[in-house]
Amino acid sequence: MTKLSKLNVSNPKVWVVIGVGVAGILILAEVNRRRLKARNSIKQDYGAFIERVELLPFPQPPPPAARLSLSGLTFAIKDNIDVKEYVTGFGSPEWKRTHEVATKTAVVVTALLKNGSTCVGKTIMDELGLGFTGENVHYGTPTNPKLPSHIPGGSSGGSAVAVAAELVDFALGTDTTGCIRVPAAFCGVFGFRSSHGAVSSIGVLPVSQSLDSIGWLARDPSVLHRVGHVLLQIPSVEPKRTRCFVIADDLFQLCKVPKQKTVYVVTKVIEKLSGYQTPKHLNLGHYIASNVPSLKGFIEQSTIQQNGMSTLRALSSVMFLLQRSCTYHTLNIGRD
Repeated sequence: MTKLSKLNVSNPKVWVVIGVGVAGILILAEVNRRRLKARNSIKQDYGAFIERVELLPFPQPPPPAARLSLSGLTFAIKDNIDVKEYVTGFGSPEWKRTHEVATKTAVVVTALLKNGSTCVGKTIMDELGLGFTGENVHYGTPTNPKLPSHIPGGSSGGSAVAVAAELVDFALGTDTTGCIRVPAAFCGVFGFRSSHGAVSSIGVLPVSQSLDSIGWLARDPSVLHRVGHVLLQIPSVEPKRTRCFVIADDLFQLCKVPKQKTVYVVTKVIEKLSGYQTPKHLNLGHYIASNVPSLKGFIEQSTIQQNGMSTLRALSSVMFLLQRSCTYHTLNIGRD
C-alpha cells in the first residue's frame, strides 16, 4: 500500500496542505498569465510618451572650445513642463483642450538644450500630477521595463520608463511627495529630487508650490551628475516672495491642542525665520462663503449640530475615510 493511500482524509491538516498546494498553483498560473499579457501588450516605446517633439540643441562652440557637457545625450520631459508652441497637457486631455499653447520654453529645458542635449518628447504622468502609481486612464499606463506586470510608479512614471527602457539618456520630472523617487525605485533607475527652490520652476505647472521640486532620472550615475551640474548652476531669476502663516480659527474646534498654545509655538518659530510675516487669523468658513458663492449656503449650515456632529467635523471624517480607502486601493494595485 502506498504512502498516499495511508493518508487519513478525515484529518483536517491533510486538507489544509492540499488547499495550500492548490492555492500556490493558482497563484503561479495567474502570475504567469499576467506576465504573458504584459509582455504581449508592450508597445514599441513602452507607452512612455504622450507626445513626440524634437528640440535640437544649441550650436556647439567652435574649436578649440570644449564640447558642451551634455553633447550627444537625449532626454524627455514630463507633461507638466512647457515647450514653446505646444500645449502643456498636465496628463489630462481636458486640461489640454482648455488651455493655450505655451509662449516660452521652461528654463530647465532651455538650460539643457544650451548644454548640447536633445529633447525628444513629453512623457505620460498621473493626471494633474495627483497620484504615485503612474496610471493614466486617458493615455494608458506606461509599461515598467523591469517588471512588465507591475506599475511603473508616478507621477513621473513616463519619464522613469523612458529612461529604464533606454529610449533616452535621462528625463526630467517633478517631485512633490515622491513623484521622482517612487518611479525611479519601481523602474530600477537613478532618481534625484533637488531641494525645494534649488532649480528654477519657471515654465513648470505646479501641483503644490510649497512642495514641488524639479528632478531628473538616469540609468548612469555619471549622466545624473552631469545633468545636475547644469541645472543646479542656473542663476535664480524668480522674485523672492514674502510668506505668511494663516491660522484658521474656526478649524481649531477639531483640534485637541489648545489654539493659544499652537499660536504661541508658531509665532516663536516664525521669529527665527527670514521672509515671514506675523501670522494672520481668519475664519475659514467665512472666507469660503465670501470667495466661493456656490458654497455659501453649505458653509452657513456648518454650525448646525446634527446628531451631535457639526458639518465641519463630518467633512473631516469623510476626508480621512477617503484617504484610507485610496491608500488601500493603491497598495492593492502595487501588489498586483
